Amino acid sequence: MKQNNDDTARRGLSVEVRNNDINFALRKFKKKIAESGILQELRQREFYEKPSTKRAKAKKAGIARWKKKIEKAEELTPSSPKNRKY
Repeated sequence: MKQNNDDTARRGLSVEVRNNDINFALRKFKKKIAESGILQELRQREFYEKPSTKRAKAKKAGIARWKKKIEKAEELTPSSPKNRKY
């Protein structure tokens, strides 16, 4: 499995252009770039970020994910006080 990731890193991402449809190939390429996280990593590495700031951001993101999960669970339960209409 490790070898597969190394091969991808060496070769890079590629998309085959069929029937001279460059727009479709470009959309596919952008999707691959987004899924691989290359742009996100590039933006993170653009400026130095202190480790304490990284930890704070990670903790804040985790709290946001947790709140979103709780909110979604509350929406699904019909007996929650939040969803009652008087």
